[in-house]
Amino acid sequence: MKYGCIGEHLGHSFSKEIHNALAPYEYEICEVERNHLDIFMEKHDFLAINVTIPYKEMVIPHLYYVSDTAKEIGAVNTIVNRDGKLYGYNTDHFGMSALIKRMGLELSGKKVAVLGSGGTSKTAYAVAKDMGASEIIKISRSAKEGACTYEELYLNHENTEIIINTTPCGMFPHPHEMPIDLDRLPCVKGVVDAVYNPLRTLLVSEAKKRGICAEGGLFMLVAQAVRASEIFIDTKYSEKDTEKVYKKVLSEKENIVLCGMPGSGKSTVGALLAKELGRPFIDTDSLIIEQTGTEISDIFANQGEKVFRDIEEEIIREKVLSISGAVIATGGGAILRENNVRALKQNGKLFFLDRPLMDLMPTDDRPLASTAEAIKKRYEERYELYKTVSDIRIDCDNLPEKIAEEIIKEHF
Repeated sequence: MKYGCIGEHLGHSFSKEIHNALAPYEYEICEVERNHLDIFMEKHDFLAINVTIPYKEMVIPHLYYVSDTAKEIGAVNTIVNRDGKLYGYNTDHFGMSALIKRMGLELSGKKVAVLGSGGTSKTAYAVAKDMGASEIIKISRSAKEGACTYEELYLNHENTEIIINTTPCGMFPHPHEMPIDLDRLPCVKGVVDAVYNPLRTLLVSEAKKRGICAEGGLFMLVAQAVRASEIFIDTKYSEKDTEKVYKKVLSEKENIVLCGMPGSGKSTVGALLAKELGRPFIDTDSLIIEQTGTEISDIFANQGEKVFRDIEEEIIREKVLSISGAVIATGGGAILRENNVRALKQNGKLFFLDRPLMDLMPTDDRPLASTAEAIKKRYEERYELYKTVSDIRIDCDNLPEKIAEEIIKEHF
């Protein structure tokens, strides 16, 4: 390996795509077991690497030089091998600062709570300090090194205004977790989450639902990678380069999720999109049939709509949420449950295929849309909800190929 990233668990890392979009070098992902880290560092058979959880502090004793920023923070995430000597830097500071500025979030004079006790938490503390926070409190389960517990946060720091999450809580493979209860912190005005996979953690989703300015860590990851690449090969990128790579990675990783009435063309358009973009195509109704071994009409007839909705929610939660970079067609009623909408949006952008009522044809295999009267009833019940939960509405009074073209244009 000449260039790459080391960490303990890197199955969901985006770093390879980011670096390969930036520079001509080949960037590799390398999982290193804890008991092999010292051997890896002593051998240092690389030109430059990034370091992620949990090794940002553990690599420091192996370094010949540590930058002032990395010394102050006590964590290194970028290492360059120069003539056999290892030089360590912290580009996370640059990345987190860039994310907060891009959000338009003002930390000056604010009370900030930093969640976590690892290397990234030290970065967050330094960033908050440099941005003029009036008070910074550390929060961790262990309450070590002067940190408060989460219960102490609720009891003694109810007036916290900014939350910076540096814990892995909410990250795959546990996207259903949330590190704090926002209802117990009524003064929060901003949430910064270092987690980037899923693109929007449950914490970010819940914050946005409350009208709180919130963002996940993808832009931070891209910005720190840009700075690391500058150090790797002694070059300079522009802010436009950072924004370009960010948008590219986001559009590639974000699912295209199709919602709409039964018969609106979700499966047809979805298959066309997947073929055109070279993406996997997922149909949630097909997943339900595959898992249960039963046709959807039979589930409705023999077990009722609630049982079907429960199965649908489980499929979306357990199978669909973990997918990225796919085209997903949902059942007509999937958006009826808030949990489904939230899960689909964690890694996806929702497109409402708005086909005129007169063009929606009844079919026997759609239990709630088997007659014209049933379709009209569903349309009147759901139309406003489709518009509310979707990110983009697509007029579907055209050929499927043209609709697919419009979605591609909107997504990218």
